[in-house]
Amino acid sequence: MGTPRLCAGRHSVTVTPPVPGGRHVRSRPLLTGHNLPNVTLLVSRPRTPIAARILLAALVMAWWLVVPTAQRAAAEQPIPLDRQGQITDKVGALGGQRTAVSRALDRLYKDQRVQLFVVYVRDFSGHAPQSWADTTATRNGLGRDDLLLAVATHDRQYAYSADIDSPLTNDQLGTVARTAVEPALRQNDWSAAAIGAADGFNAVLAGRPVPTPAITPGVADPGGPAADGGAATNLVLPVIVVLGAALIGAYSFAKRKRRMAARTTPRGGRQGWGSPGGTEEPAPTPLPELDSRAKQVLVETDDALRTSQEELGFATAQFGEEAAAPFTDAVAFAKGQLTLAFRLRQQLDDAFPEDDPTRRRMLDEIIARCAEANDRLDAESEGFDRLRALERNAPQAVESVGATFRELNGRVATARSTLATMRERYADSASAPVADSVAQAEDRLVFASTALDEARALTGAGDNGKAAVHVRAAEAAVGQTATLVETVERRAQELSEAAGKLAGALTEMETDLADARGLLKGTTQGTSTADLQGRISRAEAVVSGVRRELDSGRYDPIDALRRVEEADAVLDEALTGAREREAGSRRAGTLLDQAMLTARSAIGAAADYIGTHRGAVGSQARTRLMEAQRRLELAHAASVSGDAQGALAEAQQADALARTAQDLAEQDVRSFGSGYGGGGVQGTGGGLGGAVLGGILLGGLFGGGIGRGGGFGGGYRGGGYRGGGGPGSFGGGGTRGRMGGGGRF
Repeated sequence: MGTPRLCAGRHSVTVTPPVPGGRHVRSRPLLTGHNLPNVTLLVSRPRTPIAARILLAALVMAWWLVVPTAQRAAAEQPIPLDRQGQITDKVGALGGQRTAVSRALDRLYKDQRVQLFVVYVRDFSGHAPQSWADTTATRNGLGRDDLLLAVATHDRQYAYSADIDSPLTNDQLGTVARTAVEPALRQNDWSAAAIGAADGFNAVLAGRPVPTPAITPGVADPGGPAADGGAATNLVLPVIVVLGAALIGAYSFAKRKRRMAARTTPRGGRQGWGSPGGTEEPAPTPLPELDSRAKQVLVETDDALRTSQEELGFATAQFGEEAAAPFTDAVAFAKGQLTLAFRLRQQLDDAFPEDDPTRRRMLDEIIARCAEANDRLDAESEGFDRLRALERNAPQAVESVGATFRELNGRVATARSTLATMRERYADSASAPVADSVAQAEDRLVFASTALDEARALTGAGDNGKAAVHVRAAEAAVGQTATLVETVERRAQELSEAAGKLAGALTEMETDLADARGLLKGTTQGTSTADLQGRISRAEAVVSGVRRELDSGRYDPIDALRRVEEADAVLDEALTGAREREAGSRRAGTLLDQAMLTARSAIGAAADYIGTHRGAVGSQARTRLMEAQRRLELAHAASVSGDAQGALAEAQQADALARTAQDLAEQDVRSFGSGYGGGGVQGTGGGLGGAVLGGILLGGLFGGGIGRGGGFGGGYRGGGYRGGGGPGSFGGGGTRGRMGGGGRF
């Protein structure tokens, strides 16, 4: 039978029956979360089950209570905050000063409409202080105007956490911590630390210096070990035996009562804790709310991944692929999870509706996969920051970004000339996907120039910490500038390639038309020819329309090639049975080549547009783009396996989805408003409109939640950053979405 054990976390209590037939005690959690050493209790077989329970419970409880607190104190996981107020004191640190602290917190809210929540625990259960504080803040729903100060009295650590959109900047948070919080903590004045934080935040928000709190040294470790032994301990055993007997008796009475109730419950009926005998399970999130949350999480995770990919590119170029390998793996994992999440979103958005339970499961899975992607990126964020060490290497990074900036100046001028040539030679629709690329590239360069000037000034003054924020912003801006320039260069190349293929495609189309007309004439009398006639008419209309466009001088080669390929593919279906297999395969291969070109062009244009406008683009456009990329991959796979017809169908789907993604993204940008035609961020100057639109500056710069939080605090204000929206950095949407600080005291 084996030795029965009562488990308690990693430790256990073993009950060894000394005689045959002794009662087997099933292993189950006991006192979970406490650090119990392994203990063996030898228990004689009792005369009755009730006696066994009383004796066992009494001995275990008595032993547990007399063990020194230092051996059994529960590590404090991120916790629920006090529902009745802003103070959560798990260790009795405040004592008689709780009222004074409450008055300071109330004063801060009255003056600034900012809530400060203070938490005192024994330790942070092995978590980094910042991670513990951020997780506690997030799980308790703290918002833009909420702050958290967490203190671990025994481990002598503390952390503060603020929303990325907080009215306080990182500099202001740090000043209050250094001036009013840490000095009080070092002298064990736990209440003065909270009062100093509240008064300090009140002062900086009002534009005043941070006041120094009055400090009275106090108890060094209110959450520490209790005194061992003593007379009090000798009284514990008899008291606990009595308590144990009472508890077990109450349990037995309740059990008998449940048995009697069960006899009167109709068969098939359920009497859960939510009926007269218990508590109800919480109501599930309404589907519309869950759907909205899933869309938001998709956008936030996609932004986090895109920003992380950009940062990874900088790091790989600087340190090499080997050094960046762990972060490359994290990005690949996150991309895989996000791809699956977008695939589920596409299924939810398609023409085949799911029932409510299925829809709920799919939405839950979307959120879960996004959480896994974010967690993996967040897990590598600290290591990534150590690799780049921008604060230490700020002067070298400034020079590196500056060199890229100067190179891009020349490329932007060339792209402007290329765009002008496109507009002269081709129809407006041909250059439409890149119509504002040059203007936005110039805007990003203005922003990069401003950020570089700030970074140079700060490194000259020896403030590499602040300089790193501006370096990161400049890097993101020049990275997007390069992408915007490349979109113009690639579009020009694709248009030229499509124009070269168009003449051959028209010739092939006319050959197919001749074959189809011959097939029509040879059809047996009485056989319906309506379908074939319709295909022929459509193909003839496309050919005549494209030739008219060519004769007019300005046309769109990619759109013309797409129309010819689509009409010819439809016509080719009718001719497949009348042609040799080899000729049919060759023809399908030709059509596939054209379809792959148009699909790649559409996907590239949509991907670049969404990437450089992601501050405004929602989930629908991103979902269609991801599905288009998946379809193109399927087309490649089918082509390699020899299934030309299947590959052609997938390529056409990819092309259609990518064009839909582009349309949806443009609608989002028009709704959002920008300095290029909308009113959302117009007139901000310094390239700020493009920086917000491109997701470089994130998190409520103009009062709205734009994208996800960045790795550093602050947003841009004139020539410098203001509270709320710093540049993004490598990582997910967890700790990167909050500002904070802290450490040991």
